Amino acid sequence: MNSTTLKNLLENLLIFWCGLTAILLVGGENIQLPTWLQVVGRLHPLLLHFPIVLLLLAAALLWIRDENRIRYFSWLLLLGANLAGVTVVAGLFLATEDYSSDSLNWHKWTAICSLGVAVGLYFLREQTLPILRSLSVSLGLILVLTGHFGAELTHGSDFLLAPLKQPIDNTLTLEKAEVFNDLVKPILEAKCVACHNANKVKGELRLDQLTGIQKGGKSGALFVAGNPELSLMIKRIHLPLEDEDHMPPKDKLQLTDEELEILRLWVISGARFDQKVAELPKEEAFFQLVANRFSTEKNYDFPAADPDEIASLTTFFRKVNPLYPDSPALEVAYFGASAFDPKSLTDLSSIQNQVVKLTLNRMPLQEADLSILADFQNLESLHLNFSDVPGQQLEYLIKLPKLQTLALSGNPLDETGIKALEKMSQLKKLYLWQTGLDEGKKNKLSKALSSTTIDFGYLDKGIIYPLNPPKIKIDKTIFEGQTEVILSHPISSTEIRYTLDGSLPDSISSPVYKNPIQLTASTSLRARVFASGWIGSSDTKELLIKKGTTPSSYSLATPPNPKYAAKGASSLFDGVKAKANHTTGDWLGFTDTPLDITLSVSTTQPKKVELSLLLNEGAYIFPPQSVEVWVGYKGKWSKVNVAPQPIPTQIQDPRFGLVAIPLATSPFDQIRLKVNPIAKLPSWHPGAGSKGWVFVDEILLH
Repeated sequence: MNSTTLKNLLENLLIFWCGLTAILLVGGENIQLPTWLQVVGRLHPLLLHFPIVLLLLAAALLWIRDENRIRYFSWLLLLGANLAGVTVVAGLFLATEDYSSDSLNWHKWTAICSLGVAVGLYFLREQTLPILRSLSVSLGLILVLTGHFGAELTHGSDFLLAPLKQPIDNTLTLEKAEVFNDLVKPILEAKCVACHNANKVKGELRLDQLTGIQKGGKSGALFVAGNPELSLMIKRIHLPLEDEDHMPPKDKLQLTDEELEILRLWVISGARFDQKVAELPKEEAFFQLVANRFSTEKNYDFPAADPDEIASLTTFFRKVNPLYPDSPALEVAYFGASAFDPKSLTDLSSIQNQVVKLTLNRMPLQEADLSILADFQNLESLHLNFSDVPGQQLEYLIKLPKLQTLALSGNPLDETGIKALEKMSQLKKLYLWQTGLDEGKKNKLSKALSSTTIDFGYLDKGIIYPLNPPKIKIDKTIFEGQTEVILSHPISSTEIRYTLDGSLPDSISSPVYKNPIQLTASTSLRARVFASGWIGSSDTKELLIKKGTTPSSYSLATPPNPKYAAKGASSLFDGVKAKANHTTGDWLGFTDTPLDITLSVSTTQPKKVELSLLLNEGAYIFPPQSVEVWVGYKGKWSKVNVAPQPIPTQIQDPRFGLVAIPLATSPFDQIRLKVNPIAKLPSWHPGAGSKGWVFVDEILLH
């Protein structure tokens, strides 16, 4: 094909692209695209860079003094305009999917204008240079706008100017942090909003606004507060990666283990949108998981005191320190009651605006004048335990607007002191141990300070509380030879009982822990704590696996699912325990076919074989429906009896499992294992009837 023929063909194609664009604009909503054209549409992001480069080069040539520029200009413009036509048509195909927004409309029409100006510029290429240059400038501006609106579609509306904006102070204190806005919402924005936003509403679901999250999508509500097993969002993010309903899609950035757990625990905690992190119960796993993300250091906006002044106020009986390094806030503590001079409180007047915490425990304050404290307008915490402070002196504390914690334990309270306390509605915590208050006065004070947590000291009202579970200390999950397990509990008077067979320990028949436990075999350890007058704790569990011998050779008859293939069969004998998450890449997963592997043993004949499993009913990962084992000797095989595997009756937390199978005592040199995944999930499961999975990370021979 000579250049003239090619040129004529490309010129005719320009008319074709313009005509096809017009057809799609007029009747595109009524056209049902075949699948292959949808694929063409998704090539749009790949194609768009080519015409931009060619058209900008062509426009630039008009501003260069060169006698050959028109020839180069014509070919660059012709090629660029044709590629622009292909890109526009592909974009119109793509726009028929779940896209709908102002940014899309602006991107579409500026792209069509770019095509129109490029085609017009080509057919007007014989015009005068000023006209061509004017059109080239217009083309460049329209291309920039087209790219800008396209970037808004994929990266958000503030993508272009984001670097110019003032940086936001990301320091967030635990006191101000909110569960949804500061923990859940960032996960949705990072992993979900790209497909569920104002520009792209997949599944009729929008996650870029609160109303959309609360409403859900075409499949229903996102979550059932307090019930992750019935929450669509939790089920979708825990599905196997290759499942078409798994979210995010497998080609997108996946959620981390911590992000998965945050979303699950948020739903368990009630899926509230207005809860603060500090309001979460401190003993719950959710608070313990996220609390360390936020600073416990409060920000203060008042100026710092003179460092020399601070140094001069620090003596043998008084310490003045910053609340934390580089903080303008100060804490002051007095020591040595015999050396205390009540008049020394006046020394603090020079730093009264910076003191937020003052400790005067056991200082003799019966003759002190606390009126000076009324000027400490930023004081937040005041400790006056066992200081004989008179009740009338407490009246000066009413004027402290930021006082949140007041400790008065060991000080007998008279009516004057009680009336003063009743007016301190700003208090959040009040400690009144051993203050001589009867039940009537306690009730009266509690009613007056209904929003204050008042600690009157320990009262045995017959309420029985549960103990915290024990801690298990081990060196390694997979051990060689033997390993030592240490159990502990912070209350030394408790009794720790344990089991080594996976059963739940009780307070009567289970062994009592006294010394470190020495293990020489794979063990499913569970431990609980008991004490008189307390409810027994929940159990702590740990699966410890003894490393087995490596077979001389092995052959995997059925490959695992490609998405969960780890490092192949070698992963089953590497002595590395995978984490309790099926997406880490360390597990071999089977669903359509069983794990079918043959092992050769040439040295010591093993007495049993163990399978290390992952169990996670929420992700369709169950114990095997059955395990079949054969042993062979010189080509002759015999089947080993294997006990049926128990099937769970409810969704539980992700955990490890171990199947131990005794082998024949007669000679054998080969072992064949066939681990069959559950064919249909039980009726109680949200995915009842679907295929289940088996996940294995280690096969151990002992």
